Amino acid sequence: MKYLSTRGGADQPRLPFSDILLEGLAPDGGLYLPESYPALDAATLASWRTLLAEQGYAALAAEVLALYIDDIPAEDLRAICARAYSADAFGSDAVVGVTDLAGGVLLGHLSNGPTAAFKDMAMQLLGELFAYELDRRDQTLTIVGATSGDTGSAAEYAMLGKRRVRVFMLTPAGRMTPFQQAQMFSIDDPSIVNLAVEGVFDDCQDLVKELNADLAFKAAHSVGAVNSINWARLVAQVVYYIALYLQATTHEGERVGFAVPTGNFGNICAGHIAREMGLPIDTLVLATNENNVLAEFFATGVYRVRGTAETHETSSPSMDISKASNFERFVFDLLGRDADAVRDLFAVRVPGEGRFDLSGTDAFAALGERFGFVAGSSTHADRLATIAAEASRSGTVIDPHTADGVKVARDLLEADALTPPVIVLETALPVKFSATIVEALGHDVERPAKFAGIEDLPRHVLDLPADVDALKRLIEAH
Repeated sequence: MKYLSTRGGADQPRLPFSDILLEGLAPDGGLYLPESYPALDAATLASWRTLLAEQGYAALAAEVLALYIDDIPAEDLRAICARAYSADAFGSDAVVGVTDLAGGVLLGHLSNGPTAAFKDMAMQLLGELFAYELDRRDQTLTIVGATSGDTGSAAEYAMLGKRRVRVFMLTPAGRMTPFQQAQMFSIDDPSIVNLAVEGVFDDCQDLVKELNADLAFKAAHSVGAVNSINWARLVAQVVYYIALYLQATTHEGERVGFAVPTGNFGNICAGHIAREMGLPIDTLVLATNENNVLAEFFATGVYRVRGTAETHETSSPSMDISKASNFERFVFDLLGRDADAVRDLFAVRVPGEGRFDLSGTDAFAALGERFGFVAGSSTHADRLATIAAEASRSGTVIDPHTADGVKVARDLLEADALTPPVIVLETALPVKFSATIVEALGHDVERPAKFAGIEDLPRHVLDLPADVDALKRLIEAH
């Protein structure tokens, strides 16, 4: 299995997994994808159904990942997955689970990890992969990442104790919940450096991309990525689509939909890849909040990024994103893997014009039928009503991001625009968003003991202007 860049030409060298694991962005600014997606058949899914039931999530992950990672010995890959997806980290060998919310909606539980967010599903694996590969190469790695809420804490907890890794994590100053900030800023470790950037998440993400574009600096400081621009993050997420499908169905051939709250297009991009592999997914429901850049594209064919002033601060802050990095991967597939066209859109038009328009193309006209996407968005009032309604209906309390997914899925089901069942991907546990939960329900949820008093711990965070040179100086100083 070799990998190519979404912006690379036919003469571009194809790289093995372990090389792109440590690189993040491609040197041409593109994102890595496999040359082709492995194909699943009914027999494989049947064998995986038995494997998941008898041996647990880690065993399934090793089998799925082996389709994409052939430069790590199978025995080593199984050990990596066993360490990443342990019962100690996730509460059980099953790792993920499904709850019936009634009315054709299922909830896919993905937040049982150390930081109570679905980001743990990929980050725990990424930490083990980094440690393995850096030991194999006798190298160190400087991770520079950006977070709108949950990626940062998941990455930092996954990298704690990894002696060859140092983390610089950029956050939008004041834009995360107190709990999310505390999860990150309470970490007191010299290998973890938290940075509060003046601006929104997109400003943080832009700094990461600018830094990666300086190839000399990137090489000198061995800069890598943990954001979903890193292919390993994405392929790890493909595993839980398969696991949830197997848990929600009884036999191969049954078809389901997935509703996915998303801002950076990483979570739902993994669903796109699983569908391309042949997982029986009818529809991928893309759910956004008021920052509806992606929903607007799927409705109109126009992708228009927003500036800081137009990026709303919402009650589902992890989706307060107006430049969706992983969207480039999907557009690459949408346009028949035409790297020249993708380069023009994302390296020329978006930076120069802030938008592109595919509305008149054959590719966009066939988008829904070919790739199964539908989209919708919700408001703060929608989220409050959805949280309250689900708590009343089933006794299940969901976080505001998950509420975005449930709201859009139920609207589409009621309009007969969607065939049940639909699995809504849980984004995080509601404990991370107390203010919104109290507003919706009139009371908070019980806080797990391990998070007691987290907001009162000392904070370890440095302020940073939205300036790439300032970021470089800080990295050099540390």
